Parts: sequence; C-alpha cells; structure tokens
Amino acid sequence: MSENFGDFLQRAPADALAFIDVGANPPASERQVDFGQLWAAARGAAAYLRSRGLKPGDAVALLGVNSLEYFAAHVGTMLAGMVSVPVNYRFPAETIDFVLRDSATRLVLTDAEMAGNVADDIPNEPLEGRFEEWRAMDDGAPGVDVAGEAPCLVLYTSGSTGRPKGVPLTHASQNWVVGCRLGGGDVSAHRLLVAAPYYHMNALAVSHFALSAGASIVLLPRFTAPAYIGAIGRHRCTWLTSVPTMLAMMLREKELLAATDLSSVKFVRMGSAPVTQALMDALAALFPGAAMTNGYGTTEAGPVAFGPHPEGKKAPVLSLGYPHPQVDVRLVDADGKESDEGVLEMRCPAVTPGYLNLPAKTAEAISADGFYHTGDVMRRDGDGFYYFVGRRDDMFVCGGENIYPGEVELMLEKHPDIAQACVVPVPDDIKGMKPLAAIVARPGAAIEEEAVKQFALAHAPAYMHPRRVFVMDELPLASTNKIDRKAVLALIENNQAPLAAAAQTGD
Repeated sequence: MSENFGDFLQRAPADALAFIDVGANPPASERQVDFGQLWAAARGAAAYLRSRGLKPGDAVALLGVNSLEYFAAHVGTMLAGMVSVPVNYRFPAETIDFVLRDSATRLVLTDAEMAGNVADDIPNEPLEGRFEEWRAMDDGAPGVDVAGEAPCLVLYTSGSTGRPKGVPLTHASQNWVVGCRLGGGDVSAHRLLVAAPYYHMNALAVSHFALSAGASIVLLPRFTAPAYIGAIGRHRCTWLTSVPTMLAMMLREKELLAATDLSSVKFVRMGSAPVTQALMDALAALFPGAAMTNGYGTTEAGPVAFGPHPEGKKAPVLSLGYPHPQVDVRLVDADGKESDEGVLEMRCPAVTPGYLNLPAKTAEAISADGFYHTGDVMRRDGDGFYYFVGRRDDMFVCGGENIYPGEVELMLEKHPDIAQACVVPVPDDIKGMKPLAAIVARPGAAIEEEAVKQFALAHAPAYMHPRRVFVMDELPLASTNKIDRKAVLALIENNQAPLAAAAQTGD
C-alpha cells in the first residue's frame, strides 16, 4: 500500500469547508473552497507537473505568500511523488538561488513579485491564479505509490548562522505526525486561523493536521496584526495558531481589539518561540474561557514532542508539557551526561533522515542511536514537565557566568511596564561579554533605565541584569516571525535604538 502523504486531503467530506483564503484586500479578495474543490485542484496540480515532464523524486519549489494555489501545489507535488520545497521569500536573492540549487529544483512556482529572484537557467512559472486551471486538469488519479522513507518535503532552516540547511521529511514521518495529532480528539468543527508563512513548519504542520481532521482554515497571505484581528471577527475563528510574537503585536491594537467580537475563540496555541507569563495573562483576559497551550517542535524532528501528563496532572502555565508517549527525550548537560537541565535530545519517527548534502552536519545533529540534538536548553521539574530555558547557540558568558537571553527576557517581561524584551550581548573589557536589553513598553507606560535594572537585580542573579536598556516602538522580526536578535544588536550598535530615561550607571 502506498504511503503517499498527499492523500490526506481525501479524509474529509467533499462538501465541507476547507479554506477561506483572505487574500490581500479582504473582503473583496476572499475565496472559499470546499474539500472536494481543494482535492481536485491538488490532483490537477499533480497532473500539471507530470505534463511538464517532471518525474517522481524531482524537486518543485514554491516561492510566494500563503494562498490556495500555494497549498494546492504543495499537496499536488507530493501526490505526484515529487518533493515540495517551500522557499523563504524573505531570503535575499543569493540565498534563494542557493536553496534552489542545493535542492536540485526542477521547477519554481512563484508569485509575480518574487519571480525576479529566480535565475534564468531555473525554469519558473507563475503560481497566482492557477487554482481553477488545476481543478480543470484533475484526472482523478490518486497519489503515486511511494516508499515511506521517500522524501515528500524539504524545509530550509532560517540560515541565521550561515547558509540555510535543507531538512528532508519523509512521507512516513508526516503520516506519523498527523496520526499522533489526530489522536487528541475530534476537531472537525473548528476554524483555525493561519498567518505564519508556509515556508515554516509552524503553519505547514498546522494545516496538514487541520485539513486531515476535516477542520477549516482561514488563511492570511502574511501576518499583520490588523488583518489577524479582522479575520477573527469576520470569520468567527475558534482556534488561533501563531508564534508568540505575533500575538504580542496583536495585543497592541487596543482600539481594534475593543471594536472586534472575539468571543468565538476557544483555543490558542503558540509555538516556535518561548511564551511569557505576561503574554499568557494578557491573552487569558482577552479570550476568557479559551484554552491556552505552549507548543514545541523543530523542523528536524517535527511538532510532536510534549503533551498531557499520564497521571492527569495539570501542566504549569509556562511548561511545554510532559513527553509524548511515542517520543523519547533526554536532557544532556555540558559533560554529556543526562540531567534535569541540559540540551534537549529527542527521538521519534518524525526525525529527518539527515540534512540535505551535509553528512558532517547530520553526524553532529543526529546521534548513532537516532536522537536529534535540538540545541534547545530545557529543564525538567519533579513532575516531569519540561520548560524552555534558551538556545544553546544564544548563550554567552559574563564574568564566568553562563547567561541565556531567553531566561533574562522572561524575567524582564514580568515588569508591569514591559510588553516585550530582547537581550543581546556586547563585548566588555572586564566581563568578556555583558547583557543589554531592548524593550517595548506597554501602552502608556514610561520606562526608566534604573528602574529596570533594579527590577532585574531583585528578581534574578546580579550578573544577569542588563547594563543598558533601550526602548523601541517594536522589535524587528526575522522571517520566522520570531524576534531578530542580530537586527536588534545592529540597531543598538548603530545608535538607532533610544536609551530609556535614566542616568548611566556603572557595571
């Protein structure tokens, strides 16, 4: 029996609503399609790719914002036994070219505004406006027979520390992920809001799961806080999916939130970045009665890692949960020993077979016994719940003490006048490195540098306190909608970030 992951769309009733594609200028640009129409367009996209002479195993790249065409082409590529390669359209042209060549892409389907980033020797065709064309090409053919270990998808890491790495994911691994997530109960009546980009695992995995479950998706081409809020009210979204930074930005739209009916929201799931108590509290006030979860996953090992406690114990608000019963996890300290705090390593059927064209990197990241080394430092409490501490790569040493920026940020965001914080290191002649903080104040609040320092000294070890505090209207985001630490540091170093009001004090 074929394990083609692209077949997941046929699980839902054909006449059930699948997508509301909001488009660039709602409500005029909005399109609604049912599962039958989406399934036909995906099969038609597969037939179209075959008509272009492409064969199973060939790579097809997608370069554009979220759309019906994008998703239909993604599924159609897998149905045809080909490999879908979603490309980060926010990469510079040079990096896009690297991704296309590294993945041996045979054809690029691209939005018009991004077509100029594709070299002349790589075939590319428009993605926009193809939905009805592909529906008309539907030949009724099911997904081609594929082996479970065959790749169906290659996602590229953000490339924040160099060239991005291609992460192949197999048909079997994606079927396993969806199967695990469907075990959580019937969610077919839900309407999920998706605004994160489809080149990122967060949005793609959510859409795979939701459509496999027969739920519907409200899809934004890209995230903006006003569009996100408008979609909740207009389409009565019940389930919000997001990176925490997106919801923090939404909370700043006070007038629009007050004017919008948000009572439909029953579930808020965040992932891909740490969540603070202040954000959880603000969301609970905005969506009373809605369940809040803090999810965790990686591109290399999938979105299934943690879940409910086997004894029914309630998960603490900021915990990621208890390890999923089908996932092996361990925490490894700096000496390579298992500990209650250390780098998370995980093993499950979703783990990538290895980075594309990078055997040495694969050997570094995946152990001989199949555990993926995430690089995320976590701690485990006495009940077995896990908490995110910080990225191992982000850690720096100040006066002999290890500092994880994420830990300092969580502490700073407990301050009643701070909405968001980003901590970055700068060189220091005495300490080696020292922490600085960029913050976004809560609406109407005035931040004084000395008050922030004293708050930090009162709530954390002295070496963690920020030596300077900068105030920004908003923190710059990376292409994954997480805070871009490098961009924050560049603004500070170029004197483009204003200091909080206070006299400078010594270290």
